Amino acid sequence: MSTKDRWLLPEGVEEILPAEARRAETLRRGLLDLFEGWGYELVMPPLIEYLESLLVGAGSEFDLQTFKVTDQLTGRLMGMRPDMTPQAARIDAHYLKRSAPVRLCYAGSVLRTRPDEFGGSREPLQFGAELFGYAGSQADAEVLSLMIAALRLADIREAHIDLGHVGVFRGLAAQANLGAEREKDLFDALQRKARNEVEALLAGSDAAAAPKRMIAGLLDLSGGREVLVRAREQLRGAPEQVTRALDELEAAVNLAMQRPGQQALYFDLAELSGYHYYTGVVFSAFVPGHGRAIARGGRYDGIGRTFGRERAATGFGADLRQWLRLTATPTAVLAGILAPDGGGATLQAEVTRLRAEGRRVVMRLAGDTSPASDFGCDQELVNKNGRWVAQPVK
Repeated sequence: MSTKDRWLLPEGVEEILPAEARRAETLRRGLLDLFEGWGYELVMPPLIEYLESLLVGAGSEFDLQTFKVTDQLTGRLMGMRPDMTPQAARIDAHYLKRSAPVRLCYAGSVLRTRPDEFGGSREPLQFGAELFGYAGSQADAEVLSLMIAALRLADIREAHIDLGHVGVFRGLAAQANLGAEREKDLFDALQRKARNEVEALLAGSDAAAAPKRMIAGLLDLSGGREVLVRAREQLRGAPEQVTRALDELEAAVNLAMQRPGQQALYFDLAELSGYHYYTGVVFSAFVPGHGRAIARGGRYDGIGRTFGRERAATGFGADLRQWLRLTATPTAVLAGILAPDGGGATLQAEVTRLRAEGRRVVMRLAGDTSPASDFGCDQELVNKNGRWVAQPVK
């Protein structure tokens, strides 16, 4: 790399400059305060750890997204975290070991080998909340409602919330006895809403007509609350696992809708993002103009098994960088007080007092004559009759 290019960063890696950093930190603090208000405790997992624990639950989904290095102390393979959810699960299962339900939240950088979308970041600022140790629908409803509250706090308008349940497709696929390879291909086709491909894959299967019809019908089961009614009709005769999945989905939605000011919720029973990771109710937030979800969550029971303590789990996560691009909240104007160089003990005492009150005070350096606006200051300290007074910059 030539000297003139040494400032360049790798593709998908970017810095956050002062004005945007203020927005990011304001939003991060607001979200963590929101989570704390709901009873979620902040954890700060390490950026790097042994690979086998880092990829628990997510498995191959994040394996290719993980930067790997060899630990020079042990010779073991380590990874830079691509997601913080497994780390929160380890903390719950191995360190906290509480019998009561545990609520944890986090916010920090994760590192991925490839961006999730064209022009996206390989270093998302991931934040999220996880609820461990409660298998009932109340947990799903709470985390779903918390995700919606976070979208409102961030002033992300026109968010569309889709819900589904991975047990529906799982039950139908098991009934049809599709085989691992065909099930994987069907899963991919359903995700892309490729109707012709779905029908072709089913036509080449030896499954009975009824399971084939039900699987193909998932593409039409999207919309408002009426979808649950149609699903029960179209999936009559499906395995008990499918009926139970619809019951769990309906129970979670009914509980969530009891909260004041809850927005409309929609259903998509062919939505299978994270199919190999999630185990129950799943939900995603979308906004117009973005093909990928801007927040995603759901139930992922059993993730703590690898850490010696299997626990029910549900949660959601999102990328703060992405939310900053979507929020309607403008950048806060930087303000402060510029103090002159010198001034002695009385000036230093006044500066200390103002800072203790939470005011932003910038001290001039000797010989510097830059305007106050260069320091983001709209006031300056002047000496009036022996007293230091803050007044607007002329």
